[in-house]
Amino acid sequence: MNIVITGAGKVGNTLCADLVKEDHNIIMIEKDESRLEQAINSYDIGGICGNGAIYDTQMDAEVNKCDVFIAVTSDDETNIIAAITAKKLGAKYTIARVRSPEYSKQVGFLRESLGITLMINPELDAALAIERILLFPAALGVETFGLGRINMIEVVLRDDSPMTGIKLRDHNGRFGNIIVCVVARGNDVFIPDGETCLQAGDHVMITGSTSNVHTFCTQSYHGLTKVRSALIVGGGRVTNYLVSRLIKQHMHVKIIEKKLETATRLASEFTQAEVIYGDGTAHTLLNEERIADYDSVIALTGIDEENILISIYASRMGVPITITKVNRTDLLKVLDNVGLQAIITPQNLISDHIVRFIRSVDNSEGSNIEAFYRLADGRVEVLQFRAKESGRSVKMTLTDLPTKPGVLIICIIRGDNVIYPGGSDQIRPGDEVIVATTNKGFQDLDDILQETRGHK
Repeated sequence: MNIVITGAGKVGNTLCADLVKEDHNIIMIEKDESRLEQAINSYDIGGICGNGAIYDTQMDAEVNKCDVFIAVTSDDETNIIAAITAKKLGAKYTIARVRSPEYSKQVGFLRESLGITLMINPELDAALAIERILLFPAALGVETFGLGRINMIEVVLRDDSPMTGIKLRDHNGRFGNIIVCVVARGNDVFIPDGETCLQAGDHVMITGSTSNVHTFCTQSYHGLTKVRSALIVGGGRVTNYLVSRLIKQHMHVKIIEKKLETATRLASEFTQAEVIYGDGTAHTLLNEERIADYDSVIALTGIDEENILISIYASRMGVPITITKVNRTDLLKVLDNVGLQAIITPQNLISDHIVRFIRSVDNSEGSNIEAFYRLADGRVEVLQFRAKESGRSVKMTLTDLPTKPGVLIICIIRGDNVIYPGGSDQIRPGDEVIVATTNKGFQDLDDILQETRGHK
């Protein structure tokens, strides 16, 4: 696909790194010549020096011929104007990063009236990701499918996990109807089957009904059934989006913020939360505020190193769940063994969101794919298909389906019902079927089936 990106900041560079790997043609628009030169040299892309919201600059970048235009500069208004201009010029799809809470309240209106295909807010995405993690104790991350109705959580199995050391076929519904979708063991990533024996240290992605997933988390995380309290250090944009959501979940929320003006505003805006003016990196203050009594600590300052130290200290003080915001992705390479749990990187979230959209568009053209995701560094694909009346996979029990190796049917969406299937379930025409696979290139639901005589 031909893609034009305006804005060579952290998000723009992350997008370039992700999209170039998938053989898309990228042109970057950036006002800062040195930033542009660095991006061109790093990712082997084309570049135009200029303002991405200006007609002439977009014409120089051939926006009128592009498939996707992405505006991720640091300024909301520039991104909106750039996306509108690109749409008028003929870009098939336009995407704009919009961070202001004021704009976020009217995303639907802006999208429909101005023709912007996708508007993304990285801080809101980060807040939503944090909320999902807190809803599932033990989760390192949560992916959502089927318009948010299906959650897939990632956990690390401990030595004492009831899933460890037992073949999947022998669990006999101990956690209800839980489906283990993906297993990452060392450098290997695979789709498990009934003979798979899970081991301590495995990263597993599971799904099932919300109640069953909660049962699994409870039994795997020493009885922590629900996160009832959260200590947030840092009062920036992510905190603004997060606090109201946690209050709606009936959590006790305390915020520590070292800027008096920000702390005062937060206290005025969120009267149900407790706001402390002070330095959240100071151990004495954290101890005075009883950090060890909280179910979760969320480090959201603007300095990565501070966030890391806060989370490490919280973990050592016995806090069950720590969530750490890290903006510098180069730091992630050295964080594996320092005791961090869930890590949130806003620019990665927005890049994943955009890349997922592009993959979905790219893979759905001329195919039967409704939605498309990649997990585990792209080694696992999760695809959503609509079952056709003429399909080989319909009206046959799943036990009898001759699926290819490395394929797992995660769930079936039938109208308003989400079915986590067993062997006796069937796929019916019109069902939405979500499949996880380590295979590549599936375009239709029948592609998950092995070839049989008369079907090639």
